[in-house]
Amino acid sequence: MKIIVFGATGNTGKRVLVQGIKMGHEMTAFVRNSEKLYEQLGEHSAKHVKVIVDDMMDPVSVGEALAHQDAAIIAAGHAGQGEEFVRIIDNIISQCELEPSFSGRVWVMGGAGLLDIPYTDLIGNNLPGFPPEYKNHNRNFERLQRTELDWSIMCPGTMTDSREHSDSAYLHVTTEFLPVPMQETIKDFSEAEIAGHLFSRFQELNVAYDDVVMCMLDHLELEGSFKRKRVGLAYQSHIAVS
Repeated sequence: MKIIVFGATGNTGKRVLVQGIKMGHEMTAFVRNSEKLYEQLGEHSAKHVKVIVDDMMDPVSVGEALAHQDAAIIAAGHAGQGEEFVRIIDNIISQCELEPSFSGRVWVMGGAGLLDIPYTDLIGNNLPGFPPEYKNHNRNFERLQRTELDWSIMCPGTMTDSREHSDSAYLHVTTEFLPVPMQETIKDFSEAEIAGHLFSRFQELNVAYDDVVMCMLDHLELEGSFKRKRVGLAYQSHIAVS
């Protein structure tokens, strides 16, 4: 497949490039700084990546870069950038909509606070105590809901360089809901109590960058099971059945 990565020098984007190359995909990196990209990839990997150096806020450049691509993975920006982050995502999504030769398959990076909390009608980003900038992910999610594109939004917790769990743990993948078990009694908690409960369990949502990346790369097909879904990841232990 032909895959374009926006934000290809970030912690997620650079791993998407490396794993995509290993899987035999034709990878394109859209970056502001090619020198940083080449330093990260190394000489061997860099030979297998088409590099476009331009401004993600330039509609023409983004549209041209999307031409004939089978999928776009948007790992650009971060919630702390505020309005700039929202504008970056909106511009790329808009060009995905407008470019007729683009397939329509898009992955966008979000965060675990976008996922529904079981037994409630709440998401973490709207709870007291959550950083207000996280609501920028909400705005990106709302933008995706207005498009006809075949999108998915990846919603991990804190991403780590390597797995913090034993080899016996497996990756549990959910759609729409947090990927950790909750007691039904949580529905009786106040919003402040729910927030406190989630804060106490944040470490359960830690997930390795490479597992996040592979989940996206393994689900690039159109009309797949993650179409127009929020996707959550967490590790769970295999339970022996006696």
